Order: sequence, then C-alpha cells, then structure tokens
Amino acid sequence: MFKFKLPDLATAPFCPSEIQGSVVIPTNASFWKKLTLFLGPGLLVSVGYMDPGNWATDIEAGSKYGYSLLFIVLLSSLAGIFLQCLTLRVGLVSGRDIAQLCRDKYSKKTSIVLWLLAEIAIIATDIAEVLGCALAFKLLLGCTLPQGIAITALDTLLILGLKGKGFRQIEAIILGLVMTIGICYFIELWIVQPVWGEVLRGYIPSITKISETEPLYLAIGILGATVMPHNLYLHSSIVQTRLIEKTDEAKKSAIRMNTIDTVSSLFLAFLVNSAILILAAAAFNKTGNHSVAGIDEAFHLLDPVVGSSIAAILFGVALLAAGQSSTFTGTIAGQIILDGFLNLKIPCWKRRIITRGLALIPAYMGVKLLGEGSTGRLLVLTQVILSLQLPFVIFPLIRFVTDKQLMGKFTIRGVAKLISWLLFLVIVSANICLLYQILTD
Repeated sequence: MFKFKLPDLATAPFCPSEIQGSVVIPTNASFWKKLTLFLGPGLLVSVGYMDPGNWATDIEAGSKYGYSLLFIVLLSSLAGIFLQCLTLRVGLVSGRDIAQLCRDKYSKKTSIVLWLLAEIAIIATDIAEVLGCALAFKLLLGCTLPQGIAITALDTLLILGLKGKGFRQIEAIILGLVMTIGICYFIELWIVQPVWGEVLRGYIPSITKISETEPLYLAIGILGATVMPHNLYLHSSIVQTRLIEKTDEAKKSAIRMNTIDTVSSLFLAFLVNSAILILAAAAFNKTGNHSVAGIDEAFHLLDPVVGSSIAAILFGVALLAAGQSSTFTGTIAGQIILDGFLNLKIPCWKRRIITRGLALIPAYMGVKLLGEGSTGRLLVLTQVILSLQLPFVIFPLIRFVTDKQLMGKFTIRGVAKLISWLLFLVIVSANICLLYQILTD
C-alpha cells in the first residue's frame, strides 16, 4: 500500500488528514495480485445490506411466513448487485462520485434538494444503527434501551481512534466485523437445523406468495432495507481509492476487478440476510411463534425455543457487530455526500458527532414516547425513509451511466439500460405501494 496526498478525488471523501492510503495498482501485476489489491470497497458497501434495519424485516418475514419470502431477499440482492455495479462503473470511468456529478450536472437548487434528501437518508440510517446497537447493549448487558442509546454516543471515540489509519486498515476492521456476523449466524443455523429442502423452495419466485396485503408489505420492506441510498454515493467514491492509469484498458480491467469484489461481497451479505430469515423461520415459524416482529422478541425467544443459551448470545453479538460496522461506513458516506454536493470538507470526527447527534435525539424521543417495545416499529420507519429516498439517487445514476459524453465507450446500452429503468420503475412502484399501505393501515 502506498500513501499519497492527491487532489480531491482520491482523498477528500475520506478526511485526508485522518484516513489516508490510496492503493496503487501496478500495470504489470498478475490477475490475482490485482484482484487482492482491488478487494475491499465491495466489503464496505456490503455492510449496508446487513445493518440492523434489515434484521427487523427479515425476522418478521421469517416468523410469519416461514421460508416463503426468501425469493424476495434473493431478488432484492440481485437488484442491489446490479445497481452497485453501475455505480462503480460511473466512479471509475468519470473519476467523480455521484454527489460530485450531481453538483456538476444539475442546478444549484436541484443539488441542494438532492443533498438534503441524502442527508435525511444518512440520518435515518444512523437512527437504525443507534437503535440496533442500543438494543444489542440492552440484550447483552441488561441495561435499559435509553441507557443503550447513551452508550452508542461513545462510538465517536472509535472514529477518533481511526485518525491517521490507512483505508486498508478500515477495510480490515470491517472484514472482522462482517466475519463476526457471518460466524454467529453459521453457528446459530447449525443449532436450529432448518429444513434445507424447504429453504431451497423458498427461493423460487412466486407472485401468489405476495398476493395478500401483509406479505406484500413485508416484501416491500425487505426491498427498502436491502438497497440503501447512501451505498450508491459511497461506492462511487471509494472505488477511486484504487489508483489506475487513465487508459480505457486500465478502466476496463478496474471495472472487471471491482465487479468481482462487489458480487462476492454482496453475495456474502445475501447469505447473512438469508440466514436471518431462515433462523426466524426455523426457530419461530416452525414452532408456532408466528408473531415475532421485533429483534428483542427474537433474542428472548431463542433460548427456550432452541434450547441453548449460546444462540441468543450469538444473536446479540452479531447485532452489535452489524450496528458498529454500519457506523464506520455511514460516517464515510456522510463525508462523501457533504463534500460532493457542497464541496465542504470537515474532519471525520466532527461529521460523526453531527450525524450521531441528529440520530440520537429522534431515537431517544421515539423510545421515551412509544416505549421500549417500539424498536421494531422505529426500525421499519427508518427503512421506509430510505426506500422513499432511493429513487432520487437511482435516477441520476442511470442518467450518468447512460451519458455517452460522460462515459464514452463504457456507456451502458441495450439490455443493461432496459433493466436499469425497469428497476427504477419497480422501486418507485414499491414505494407507492408502501405509502399506500401506511396511509390506509
């Protein structure tokens, strides 16, 4: 790894005085050497696909409908992989992230509106992280939920501890947290012994499985929780930490390597999300507990249902790891958005304090007003906010990746272009259905 002090593209999104370390990709390196150097950005993006917000929808879906909604997890993950691949293409070819391109291409008023929507999404994401971590502290330490929320305020110290660290070290920390989540769920699935034949049948798409109102609502929730708006801004920037030549051949190679990184990392996230739903289906649905709608309920029911105290502990540890890993990437994404839209650079720890401060207030007020049993509802609300914001980043992304003047020979066409717009329409339609369900509930 080599360290550089480069102009804003390579360093600005990552608080250059604090998190440095772009990686030079040698032109004459072997395929495997290049691949190891490119691995990392996809892992950071994958964290957003397994944050505490995903847990609430997957647990409720598994407990109520068994394995039948696994195909929604699969299709949502495929949509996420496709969109992230478009995002990395834009970042590598244009040398600009999506926020910067919005500032370049749109009017100042439009950029401000898009920035505000992106900031709302970042705060909603951080609220989910606050609630998830606070709930993990409550479950593992026995404290109250408000006390757990107060403890989450201390994670700013983690960001301060990263001062001066290289970006590869950040990726290594995230890898450790993601591995913790994966190992915990692997052990839990081994304990609960799901029926794997039924699991495989759950991945087969079926309209009839979501023909009724309630499963459709959950399916839309899974979609909204899986494809995260801030991940698209994040990915278009962090792929630029790999420094390549400006030739078309080098860009083509970089796109290929980053695609491998993205697909493999998001496949891991898909396995984790599947594991959450499978665990809920095997532990609760198959034992007659069809109304488990909260993470805290799942934690307390695992012991008597599974017959092993280790399952609940592993569940709590995985939840804490999910919340903390999301904290790192949320901070970086927030800095990218602030710098990209407003060309405003502030230290990462200040960004962390601002975002976490804005998240702590609604999280704490929500718990105090609605009670400690409201965590599940609050988590779902954050996912609704994220889902509503998603079209406002997907639309610019598609416009950029289909812009011949910007992308040149790397412009997407034909089937890829058609899939892009179909995905956009599906997500907009899902949002409309979700709003309808909320307003008529």
